[in-house]
Amino acid sequence: MPPDRLAVAELSAPADLRELTLRGMVLGALITVVFTAANVYLGLKVGLTFASAIPAAVISMAALKVLGRSGILENNIVKTQASAAGTLSSVIFVMPGLLMVGYWHGFPYWQSAAVCVAGGVLGVLFTIPLRRAMVVGSDLPYPEGVAAAEILRAGVGDASGPGEAGAADIAAGGIIAALFNFAASGLHVLSDNGISVWLSAGHAIFRLSTGFSLALLGAGYLIGLASGLSMLLGAVISWGISVPVLTMLHPAPPGADMAHYATMLWATKVRFIGAGVIGVAAIWSLAGLAGPTIEGMASAIRGMERGGRAPKRTEQDMAPLWMLVLLVAGLLMIAVALAMFISGSAPLSHFGIVPLVALGTLFAAVFGFLVAAACGYMAGLVGSSSSPISGIGILATVGGSLLVLALFGARLGEADTRAAAIAFVLFTVSVVLAIATISNDNLQDLKTGYLLGATPWRQQIALVVGCVVGGLVIPPILNLLYVAYGFPGALPHAGMDPAQVLAAPQATLMAKIATGILGGQLEWIYIGIGAAISVTLIVVDFLLKRFTPNGKLPVLAVGIGLYLPPTVGVTLGLGAVLGWLIDRGLEGRPNEEADKRRGVLIASGFIVGESLVGVAMAAVIGATGNQAPLAIVGDSFAATSQWITLAAFAAVAAWMAWRVRK
Repeated sequence: MPPDRLAVAELSAPADLRELTLRGMVLGALITVVFTAANVYLGLKVGLTFASAIPAAVISMAALKVLGRSGILENNIVKTQASAAGTLSSVIFVMPGLLMVGYWHGFPYWQSAAVCVAGGVLGVLFTIPLRRAMVVGSDLPYPEGVAAAEILRAGVGDASGPGEAGAADIAAGGIIAALFNFAASGLHVLSDNGISVWLSAGHAIFRLSTGFSLALLGAGYLIGLASGLSMLLGAVISWGISVPVLTMLHPAPPGADMAHYATMLWATKVRFIGAGVIGVAAIWSLAGLAGPTIEGMASAIRGMERGGRAPKRTEQDMAPLWMLVLLVAGLLMIAVALAMFISGSAPLSHFGIVPLVALGTLFAAVFGFLVAAACGYMAGLVGSSSSPISGIGILATVGGSLLVLALFGARLGEADTRAAAIAFVLFTVSVVLAIATISNDNLQDLKTGYLLGATPWRQQIALVVGCVVGGLVIPPILNLLYVAYGFPGALPHAGMDPAQVLAAPQATLMAKIATGILGGQLEWIYIGIGAAISVTLIVVDFLLKRFTPNGKLPVLAVGIGLYLPPTVGVTLGLGAVLGWLIDRGLEGRPNEEADKRRGVLIASGFIVGESLVGVAMAAVIGATGNQAPLAIVGDSFAATSQWITLAAFAAVAAWMAWRVRK
């Protein structure tokens, strides 16, 4: 970014300096609630969330234009506040594990909300000192922050631009995805489970599979070709190599169902190979960022020592006094939540409430600060959506479990005590993950504001408000989805179909890792195999970057493809390939960038539309107690519906390509 860009932004900003307004905060809160619900559902279903900053910017421009006298800075504040929905929702990558291990039987409102709010606020505070070094004084690309700035600029400069047309694209994608998902999960005339073909060669079992989720198609479109193909590679390693080898070494018992047996081996062994890949890739990413992160923090501290608060509006961060007040409040909130959590368990209380509260608060604050710096840098490097948050969660779970094992290992012999210790680790890691995700988001938003001439402290306040709003609505949404669908190993009432549970893949993995470490039953051999695969892929990635133009192999994406069900990974890969094909067809056109932006907005609409119908269906199922209250066909229609859904899925993909190129 040219060094004089801030001066240019300053010249354009005074046309309307309204920034932190009441109507903007109300609008931002409403968008936050909607996108939080969508992200919680999507994350629990497939283990992915979507960045809400760009869709929020488009909706903000359309809504504030109707109200009149809207300016670019006010729109930026709304976008900043609403962006918390795409990040704070990532606490679902750990928190449902508390139900899976049997410690919770629902999500206690105040404890769950305190984790989200306190973690989010600390995530904002921990990255404020890094703004000057990582946003103003670095050449980090911040892809999503720059894209959001361009959309806001274009909306102000061209009233017929993204403000109205972009909202129409999101609405079109959302309506189609909503109808598609309602026909599948509600009426059951379309398939909700994808399609799988099982093959065998001797004792080896293979699986070819894909899903029909438009939300996944849209998510794949957004993550790009490299990540999408890497997930496909993970699925191939999982179902084309690992499961066949394991079924050859351990043949299915006579009379066993081939699909059920292969799926059991994948769930209990191959997924830990994926965990090994993800863990090593995350450590490698953090190791590469250690030097730049430390230098960035040192530079920020030197700048604060030299100049204190800068007098220019565009260089003013939150006042140090308010930072201290919020820091103390956040730590106290974590301590109180931990005390409530521990006092509800007799085994945990025997360890001593005060020592455990001190340990949990200290671990969350220290580890959270370290990952905040790393995540802030990663957001600038690859964007918030591509940052290895799952890997951060794995590292925190392993670190927390080993710490508890070292301090209390001699007292973990009883099953009740061990289960309580596992729950304590997961609860503490939930705070760390909230800090990490908001750290990802804060610097991305500040980059947008820097390019537009916004006031940093106003943005920081807006994001704090977004964390509070999101944190207050996440627990009831989680309870609603849990009652309607359940999680693996945690069904709220009898008669529920285990095949319809929300997979919550990351939370399942975190619970298994903590249980394995503290119970001494973790099959380290499979994690070791995954680690070896990860090292090999890291070498391949290095060679691709060195000897090929634009070549890369995102190793974390391979691990995710190994870990997620093939109906997820393959669909994401198809979305990535679709996006690549569409972009190739747009090359050289006069409005190439605007057309590509339309594809991003339609893909975002797919995610929002399907996710909101998922939440609505959860409410219907929870109210009726019936897993299929609106179904108009029986189970006998399932085989036929798969082929009908395949045709409809292909037709929607073709429509998307046509609309983007129109």
